[in-house]
Amino acid sequence: MITLDEWAEIRRLHRSEGLPIKAIARMKGISKNTVRRALRAAEVPRYQRAPRGSIVDAAEPAIREQLKLCPTMPATVIAERIGWQRSVTVLRERVAQLRPLYLPADPVSRTAYEPGERVQNDFWFPPAEIPLGHGKVAAGAEVPPVLVMASGYSRWMLALMIPSRHAEDLVLGTWRLLTQLGGVPKQLVWDNEGGVGKFRRGRPPLLSAQFAEFRGLLGTEVVVLPPREPEHKGIVERNNDYLETSFLPGRAFASPADFNAQAGEWAMLANYRFKRVLGCAPADRIDADRAAMAPLPPIAESSLGWHNRIRLPRDHYVRIDTCDYSVDPAVIGRWVQVRADLDRVTVTCDGRPVACHDRSWVAHQTITDPVHKQAADAMRAERLRAKLAAPPAGVDVEQRDLSRYDALLGGGA
Repeated sequence: MITLDEWAEIRRLHRSEGLPIKAIARMKGISKNTVRRALRAAEVPRYQRAPRGSIVDAAEPAIREQLKLCPTMPATVIAERIGWQRSVTVLRERVAQLRPLYLPADPVSRTAYEPGERVQNDFWFPPAEIPLGHGKVAAGAEVPPVLVMASGYSRWMLALMIPSRHAEDLVLGTWRLLTQLGGVPKQLVWDNEGGVGKFRRGRPPLLSAQFAEFRGLLGTEVVVLPPREPEHKGIVERNNDYLETSFLPGRAFASPADFNAQAGEWAMLANYRFKRVLGCAPADRIDADRAAMAPLPPIAESSLGWHNRIRLPRDHYVRIDTCDYSVDPAVIGRWVQVRADLDRVTVTCDGRPVACHDRSWVAHQTITDPVHKQAADAMRAERLRAKLAAPPAGVDVEQRDLSRYDALLGGGA
């Protein structure tokens, strides 16, 4: 047996140098037949150890008979049936080799998406610093979540930072991204996100009240995946990594609005880049995707998100999430409608606006309109003046007979 280097050298001497077989055999000190075999070889010579027998070889026919009876029979049961007294490890290895020969064919299907069929959704928490206002710069776990959406068929990607993971903000963020997408897919896929709903095995998911209403308005299906199974939304998971490695490096942001502006511009460029898995860019498929989607329903964004109807308390503030917002104190004690979207908080009374604020992205803040404070101060001052100007109410005081004191003190006339 010659080595790989000897085999290569024999072929070089004969093909390149033109030496005859006899001369090569004399030069290398090997037989002419060895040289001939090296020149005739169609494959590279490799060392192969002679196969050695196994203690389980004699039991293989009996193993095959048991697998014919039941291809899924456990190796421990087979060992018992055939009276195996040696190591069960070698028996288990042989059973694993033979079992596929008796199992029915189980071809797997390639994951494919039809146009307009499915859109995957997920949260991305960018490792960045985001100024939120009120002197707060969010970093790490404090950074607001980014809602990322990806179409299964076209791989069209969208991203939007939202204030919180509450169902109200999720509905608003989903609607804005669907508006950019240009249609409603047959399925919206989420993992086990609290604001969306809860996975129930063998039953439809238990959706939050907001998402159940939103699903009805859209006329679509909301799929909630089992916990710890991210492979069912691998497209959007890869987009999260793509955002972190390609969009984020070297960028600075002035606010959440600035983040969304930069992310939207970058996502549009990314959607026109070639994707090897598609053989084209997402932009080349998005028209077919949109054509197969249902049209966007005539939903007013003002009907989504945070809504509440309360009687305005004496402190003339209303609460959205964890923040308090001032209201015109002139409507204290009256019913007001409170609404908030991703950007604004508005309050109306009998259809008339009585408050409008930029929504705070910083938790536990008190937002006061100076006009509301001045009005409240004026109302308190006026009430105090009116109280001081009012004459004191008449009070009847009992007049005690002074002779009773004389009697008690032992005095008298």
